[in-house]
This record gives sequence, C-alpha cells and structure tokens, in this order.
Amino acid sequence: MTQALCILIGAMGGEGGGVLSDWLVDAAMQAGFPVQSTSVPGVAQRTGATTYYVEIFPQRRAELGGREPVLSLTPTAGQVDLMVASELVEAGRAIQNGYVHPANTLLIASTHREYAVSEKAAMGDGRFDSGRVLQAAQAQARAAVLLDMRALAQQHGTVINTVLFGAMAGSGVLPFSREECEQAIERSGKSVQASLRGFAAGFEAASGRVMASTQLAERLQGTDRLPARARAWPAALHEVLASGIELTTEYQDPRYAEQYLDTVERLLDAQRRLGQSDWAVTREAARYLALWMCYEDVVRVAQLKTRRERLERVRREVGVKTGDALRTTEYLKPGIDEIASLLPPALARALLKATEGRSWHRGLLVRTDTLRGFLVLCALRSFKVLRRRGFRYAEEQAAIRRWLDAIERLLPDPAAALEIALAGNLVKGYGETNRRGHRHLQALLDEAQPGVSAQRLRELRLAALADPQGRQLSGALGRPVVAQPIRIVRRPQG
Repeated sequence: MTQALCILIGAMGGEGGGVLSDWLVDAAMQAGFPVQSTSVPGVAQRTGATTYYVEIFPQRRAELGGREPVLSLTPTAGQVDLMVASELVEAGRAIQNGYVHPANTLLIASTHREYAVSEKAAMGDGRFDSGRVLQAAQAQARAAVLLDMRALAQQHGTVINTVLFGAMAGSGVLPFSREECEQAIERSGKSVQASLRGFAAGFEAASGRVMASTQLAERLQGTDRLPARARAWPAALHEVLASGIELTTEYQDPRYAEQYLDTVERLLDAQRRLGQSDWAVTREAARYLALWMCYEDVVRVAQLKTRRERLERVRREVGVKTGDALRTTEYLKPGIDEIASLLPPALARALLKATEGRSWHRGLLVRTDTLRGFLVLCALRSFKVLRRRGFRYAEEQAAIRRWLDAIERLLPDPAAALEIALAGNLVKGYGETNRRGHRHLQALLDEAQPGVSAQRLRELRLAALADPQGRQLSGALGRPVVAQPIRIVRRPQG
C-alpha cells in the first residue's frame, strides 16, 4: 500500500517558513500529486517557532482513477519521512519530540545557531552544546544533511528558506523534479532571482557537489594568516589566536594585536619554564584576554553602529527592498563614566571626584540615515586614536596585569591556574555589569594564593556566575551580601 510522504518543517519567525511551505505545496499540485499542509504557530525559544506539516501522496491524481487519499493534519512521532529545521536547536527539538527516526527520517538542518534568551542572559557561557545535537542527528536520523544554510543564504543575498527548499529538492526525497520546484518559486513572484540563487546553492550542497559549510574553511584561512611568531607556538592555540588577532586589530590597530600577542607570550613562556605541555591555561587566557582588551566604550559603540555589515543587516532584517529609503535613529545615552573614560587619567579622576554621587545621562537621538548624523558617529569613532591615553585604558590594563599575575602565581598547579584564566569571563559588558564583573573577579584574585585548591576556585567562579547581585559569591566567601537600594516609585494617577 502506498504511504503518504510526511514532511515536517521547523522554522522561526522571519525565516520564510510559510513561503517555503507554499512553494512545496504549489510544486506538488502542479506536478499532479495530492497534497495537504497545516501549520502550528508558537512562541518558542527565540523569535517564535512555527512548524509546518505537509503530506504528499506520491501517486499522481491521473493514476488514482478518481480516488482521493486521506491525509493527516498532524505529524506522528516516528512516522516523519523528511524533517527540515532552519536552525540547529530546532533540529534538536524535533529529535527530542520523536519526529526523527533511524529507520524512516532524512534530517535536513542548518548548523548555525540563533541563541535562546536563556543562553544570552546567562552570566557565563550559557550556550547549549551544539555537539550534542550533531551527535544525536547522526545517531537518530536515517541520514542527515547538515550544513550552514544561513551562510549560504547570506552569500547569495537571499533568505534561508530558499536554501532549505533547494536542499530538500537535492536530497532526492521529493517526488518531483528540480525544474518543478524552480517553477514554483517563479510563480510566487517574490524576489525570484535571489530565491533561485539560494535554491541552487542548497540543491548543490545537498547533492554533495560543493562544500556546504564555510565555517571550517574560514577558520583554516584565519590560522594561515597568523604572524610567524604565533605560527611557531603550539597548534592548540592557533584558532584562538587567529580570532584574537582579528578582533584586536579591528578594535584598535595592528599594534594592539601585537600587544595582545606579547601578553599571551608571557603566559606561554611561563608554562614552558615549568615544563608544562598542556596549553589549556594559555589558550583560555588568550580567549578572554582578547575579549577583555576589546572592552565596550562609546567609541566601540560608534564603531559598531557605522559598520557596513551592520547597516546591511538592519536593512535585511526590516525587509527593505533595493531603492527603498530607510530611516534609522540611533539612541545613545552616555554617562559621566563614559565621558571620563576617554580623558587622561588625571583629568578623569578630577571629573569623577567632582561629580561623585551625581548621575548624568543624556539621551541622544542620532539619525544615521542622514549625512550629518552618520558623520557624528564617524567623528566619535575616530576618537579611538585617543584610547591608549585614556583613563579607562589605564584602568583595564592594570586589572589585566593583576589577573595575569594571579594566573602565573598559580601555574605550578595548572588546574587552579585554569580556573583563574576562565574567570576572565566575569569581565564583560558595560556600565554596572562591567563594574560588577571587576568586583567579582577581584574577589577571586584575593583568594588566588599558592596552596588554594582548584575546586575552591571553581566553586567561587561558578558562584560569581550564578546571580548578578553576587549573593552566592558573598555566601561562598563568608562576606555580607552587598546592599542593594530599594526604590519606591509612586504609581501615576489615571
């Protein structure tokens, strides 16, 4: 007995899942196959996930002699033939719900990540381990087509749904041809040429004719650009160093990247003097050192807001078509700390002392779609030449030296030194978040004396990451909880 082809698509808001479902249904109908589709919208973990379920009876109506197959409205666990996921954790969700079966299901999924709110809100590295989903995909699916479809979509100037459709057609599961799929795209009349480019990329990738993911190639290309001094260092450091050099150069200049390498070399030499060959301490210190050196200030904000990639992303996310005008207003709210950060240390301390206890934040609205507004941010961006002479730079460098001194002090116990290296992750963000991270790190550095156990430092590090108020860290240190002000605001009348 002929069974319907069961297709389940998991996509998120703004990815064109509905359009993909329409293309699939239209192609099936035009090819003469009975088809039925349903969708279930939902607010899942990020932008709202929607599942689209399509059943296609793989016999043309002309062959059925007037008979009408009965098709289901909802998928059944273990009975899905083709599972399509627009993002890796969406694939994981489908696997968890039983829709991917080793005997029946071909899984097509993009390997990129759109992070959940819980991942972004975590004080430490709250990212879900993508490796677990990849392992489950290989184990639970009959076969799997896993590639970075978002990268392919961006490369061809289109949306991810077009690449997904191409991968579905290229997998050989659909009962109709590539040409019939392309005709469905053409009939829709929506960004046809860009959609066809994305479709072709997905089709070729799923057919195994091209390198599907660019991530590995990009990483290898980055390590090839390492300076000679860094290439001579252990291979375990190369990937982190390549990213760190790229980040520090883009943030400031090549000389800043050299300063980054000088600092990493200090730890590397210290490990070599002790005869150590496990470079985890230097690797993790190098990772968080690069992020710390690229601290967020008003210059960095202006730099990010004027990048071509950011402007193009905004246009893409709001769906601006070629030739359309886009009005963009940037909201800035610098405070006294941000102003003082760019001043020479003596002037900055005088300003902070004179304004102690006072708060000044003035909201600024800057129209970056106008020449005047864009030039304002460009002028602010140009202040990075003053960064090394500024108060914030001096403060951050002093804190970095204290952190590195503690790591070196504990290097005879590599496990303890690694915990302090990982604690560099506490310093992040801006404003109160950054100040709190510095306080928590200093509390760990006070404990980082020779003889302290790695387990003790690990407990303190995890406590510092447990809550933003620092209650668990204070408890672990036996200190009173830092007082938090309670503000009572009168409810407005009416």
